[in-house]
Amino acid sequence: MDSAKNLAVAVIGAGPVGLAAAAHLLERGLEPVIFEAGPSAGAAIEQWRHIRLFSPWRFNIDAAAVRLLKASDWESPRPTALPYGGELIDNYLTPLAGMSAIASRLQTGARVIAVTRLGLDKTHVRDRDTTPFLVRVEHADGETRDHIVGAVIDASGTWSTRNPLGTSGLPAIGEDTAADRISSPLPDVMGRDRAAFAGRRVLVVGAGHSAANTLINLADLAKEEPNTRIMWAVRGGSAEKVYGGGDADGLPARGQLGSRLRRLVEAGSIELYTGFGIASLKTLDSGLSVESIDGRTLDTDVIVPCTGFRPDLEVLRELRLNLDPAVEAPIELGPLIDPEFHSCGTVPPHGAKVLSHPEKNFYIVGMKSYGRAPTFLLATGYEQVRSVAAALAGDHKAADTVHLKLPETGVCSTDAGTSCDVPATAVNEEAKTGCCATPEPAFIGFPTGLEHGRSGN
Repeated sequence: MDSAKNLAVAVIGAGPVGLAAAAHLLERGLEPVIFEAGPSAGAAIEQWRHIRLFSPWRFNIDAAAVRLLKASDWESPRPTALPYGGELIDNYLTPLAGMSAIASRLQTGARVIAVTRLGLDKTHVRDRDTTPFLVRVEHADGETRDHIVGAVIDASGTWSTRNPLGTSGLPAIGEDTAADRISSPLPDVMGRDRAAFAGRRVLVVGAGHSAANTLINLADLAKEEPNTRIMWAVRGGSAEKVYGGGDADGLPARGQLGSRLRRLVEAGSIELYTGFGIASLKTLDSGLSVESIDGRTLDTDVIVPCTGFRPDLEVLRELRLNLDPAVEAPIELGPLIDPEFHSCGTVPPHGAKVLSHPEKNFYIVGMKSYGRAPTFLLATGYEQVRSVAAALAGDHKAADTVHLKLPETGVCSTDAGTSCDVPATAVNEEAKTGCCATPEPAFIGFPTGLEHGRSGN
């Protein structure tokens, strides 16, 4: 980080990967400043705190974060337990954010709206690499302020930018005007959001495990509210991918989810509509009329969009990025994660070198680094920021030696005695265990759903 070595490193986002980035920067003697758009750390996870994770605690915590927490009276969760999103916040992220080393550097209610070079737009090259970054932030006090930093790590995720309901990557006709009848991607139908679904016609759109979770929760609601009608629309010809491997699934909780969903569909508790690519939404006094591209219609009161997510790149418009044209990930990472050809088990561990852009000292990490591709592992995000922090500190050997280790044992999750220090071309041993959150999820340790990449309907 020789361009502005006396300046702080901006970390955008205070989720698991953002806070891990801050912990690694601190260990490297660098000064982080963390901007979180929400009111507290893990604000996006707060939206799905009712969802249980597929992966156990031991895969969900970062090594540097644990070392920081051990300086307090923090009690490590039971490694084999499967936490809910709320527990991830309450038992890990909140204590971590409360550590003085993090709390003094964390600004909440601070939404980053632009990142650029100080005094230079993206067309100017002279002295670009040695010019500090300007991060423009809208603060909760109503003021917009510019922050000058030496490097930027974007760990802002993709939760705020879901994929549209329509096909071809575009919103369905009428989708924008129907926004008040479209819920969040993972509503709490049995709790906080119950009134919006009880006794109503509900259409869930999507073929990932976010859809499966919501459908199962709706079925539980329908037992208490018999007038609740549950419809499920998928773009593909079947729902077999969502049902998964059942008892043979590498993650038992994921297999159980798919098996239970299959039974509900076969019993008629959930009406499944396959080959249903949405063309348009028509807002009616009585609800919504949803038309497919082949002319079929479904009438509903509310839609749950489980169609995945995509990165918000608008805030980075003035930076020189090199992105894969298909998945909108860093150019070297794109071919490794394209879901047309890869699953989480075939993506190698990777770090600063793969994540780099023409814009020196700028990195996109975490879920956002995968662009529109799903299958992201939280352990991968932790390794990304470990490598990035090493690179910014000038330790290029450590940055280039990528590995995946469990934070407590220091060995691979396979526990077979295999070294986790691997070249960038090696297969990800962590992923061989099946520890993706789902085939389309956020990442290891994120919910039993939350596919964040390509439209999954």
